Order: sequence, then C-alpha cells, then structure tokens
Amino acid sequence: MKCEIVAIGSELLTPFRQDTNSLYLTGRLNEIGVDVHYKTIVGDRPKDLTDAIRIALARTDIVAVMGGLGPTEDDRTRQAVAEALQLSLRRDPEIVAALYARFAARRIAMTENNSRQADVLQGAEVLPNPNGTAPGQWLDTVYQGHRKILFLLPGPPNECKPLFDTECLPRLRMTLPVRNIAKRVLKAAMLPESQCDARIAPIYQQYGDVETTILASAGDIQLNLICAKPTMQAALNRVNELASRIEEELGEEIYSSQGETLEQIVLYFLEMRGATLAVAESCTGGLLSERLTSVPGSSRSFLGGAIVYSDELKTLFAEVPEELIEEYGAVSREVAEALAKGIRRKTGARYGVGITGIAGPGGATDTKPVGLVYVSLTDGARTEVVERRWTGGRDRVRQWASQQALDMIRRRLMMND
Repeated sequence: MKCEIVAIGSELLTPFRQDTNSLYLTGRLNEIGVDVHYKTIVGDRPKDLTDAIRIALARTDIVAVMGGLGPTEDDRTRQAVAEALQLSLRRDPEIVAALYARFAARRIAMTENNSRQADVLQGAEVLPNPNGTAPGQWLDTVYQGHRKILFLLPGPPNECKPLFDTECLPRLRMTLPVRNIAKRVLKAAMLPESQCDARIAPIYQQYGDVETTILASAGDIQLNLICAKPTMQAALNRVNELASRIEEELGEEIYSSQGETLEQIVLYFLEMRGATLAVAESCTGGLLSERLTSVPGSSRSFLGGAIVYSDELKTLFAEVPEELIEEYGAVSREVAEALAKGIRRKTGARYGVGITGIAGPGGATDTKPVGLVYVSLTDGARTEVVERRWTGGRDRVRQWASQQALDMIRRRLMMND
C-alpha cells in the first residue's frame, strides 16, 4: 500500500519550524507494511491545499493529512479536503458541546470561531483527541473509482502522535492485508559510504527481495534491511542471511547488529570488562561526554572529565605541561596524548581520552587548517593518537571527532576480548 503524508502549515515553509510528525508517522506506518512514497509540505493557501490533496489522492492509496484543524482563519484543511472530494461539511453538535465544556472547565470563554473544529466531512468518523480541542477524522472513501483511506490529524506533536497510535493504527491494521515484514539494522563506524557500498553492493544485489538502504552521517553508516514474505519466519530468515553475509564482509567495521548506538556499544563493553573511562575535551566542547551520558546507566563506567578549552585549563585539569603547549601548540599530537594521560591520572580511570583540534571557522594557520583534530586514547600501558582532517562546518567536525573517539575506544575494548 502506497501512502502520502501531507503536512499543512505555512510556518513549515519557513526556517523557524520543522515537520517532525512525518518522521514518526513514517516509522509507525512502515511497521505495519505501509510504504510512504511521498511527503508534501504545503502552506495555508486554499487552492494549494486542495491541489495537494487531489494529487495525493490520485497517486497513493492512503493519505495522512496533518495540521490545519484549529479554529483560526488559516486552518483550512477540512474545507480543502471537502472540496477535493466534493463532499459537504456538517457541524457536529456533540463536538460543539464538548468544546464548550472543555473551555468552561478551564474557566475560559469560548469564542465562536472554535466551533469550526466541529465541522465533520460527510461520511467521516470522528477521532477523539483527549490532548487538544481539534478532533481527527477518518474517511474510507472512493476517489476516481479507487478506494482511498484518508485521515486528518492535528498538527501539534503531542496531539498528532498519540491520536495516530490510538485511533488510526488500529483501523489501518483492521483494514489492510496482513504483511509479514522483518527488519535488521546494521551500523558501521568510520567507514566512507562509497567504500561501504562498493564492498557490500555485490552481496545485497543478490537479494532482490530485501530492500537495502544506506544512511550515512558523520562517521556513521546505517544499513537498513527490510523483507516482506508470506510468513514472518521466511522474512526473518532472509534478512538474517543477508545481514550475516554483510557482517562477514565488513568485519570489525560493524559495531552494531541490532541498531544500537556507538555510545551504547562502548558503554556495554566498558561495563562488561569492569573498566572506567574519563575524557579531556577541547574542540568537542563536551560533545563526547554528552553522547556517553545520554545512555541510561552510563555512570557505572563513565567517570566524567573536563572541557579544557583554554591552555590554562589543559594544564590545571588535565596536567598538560605548559612547556609542551608552548613547544608544539595546543592542537598537536603531543598535547592530545598528554590530555589523555593526564585525565586518566587525575580521575583514576582505566582509560583516558584526549581531544584537541580546530573546529573552525577561525583559529586556523597554514600548517594547522580548520578540521585538523587529534584524538588520543590510553590505558597507561599503550597510548595511541589519531590525526584526522575533516571538511565541513564546525558542528560536523565536532561530530566526526566524537565519533572517532568512541570508535577508538570500541576497537581497543574489542582487542581485550
């Protein structure tokens, strides 16, 4: 079944508001075998709205419309859908009464324009919205001779998501044919996307019944394997077979076979070995620590560390000798190594990490350009330092640096297996 998500609101066409509902709906729809083929964002102009609904109805089986159900003049979704389908609207007295009761309970006078939220499409089911004033609507209809399912959801995420889960998902499950879909997610670190695809494409191309997609971000590759079969076991067997062959090809580049994050894997290995970690971060400004502490229970293995942006704090908190900074500069292999060793001594951690670099846009020299980063890892007996030169903006360089550090820790812990 093909689906289109239509997000409505002129604010979504500005730099100040982002549509996040469609990401959530896509994930939930995929779980029940519905493929999202299109996502459309349209403003509040009546003709644009009607045209967008008509196009969606013409090219997909299911249309999810989000937003534009409120009480104001620019909330025109109901009218646009009614015009697209040539349906009438009726004002539901029960919804109007519920609106008056809701406002009265809050001791707020209800203005008449709120009654627009009670306008219901001809033939539609009303979907109660306990988290807001605008109910959703469900319509199982015919358009140009074909059956169509269309549902209207309010725009605020705290209303849209629970209403979809409680009202739309059960109806979709009852309506749609059963599809047995198996999924696997593999993740690899610090492997260029082109290299990854060159190595695994000859493998996944042999599996035409498994949809394989590659998502790449700074230092992270995510491989999504999806297969639909008459039975769940058959689908699982197929994705597991492909996953095993990819894992065999990529070897230790793969850090997760069930979708875990790199920080989760690092903390898992640390806890499994009874080891602890501390970090001294300069250019990453605490990003590595933030990623680690985002995992519940991280305090069992991650002791903490220091953000040592200035040279003075590198010496004070991580015991980097002043003369070392003077001789080699704050961004250097030698200082990165000293940061790792110093924070390890200072905290008593088993492993210490030091990061120093130039995230940009300023601070560069001819010999030390923006994107130059040194990452060091030590356990006291063995110390390694990696030099990297990344392109891109400040945030991208910082993300790459934190990813490099985590992958270094992971690989070291794997060696201790």
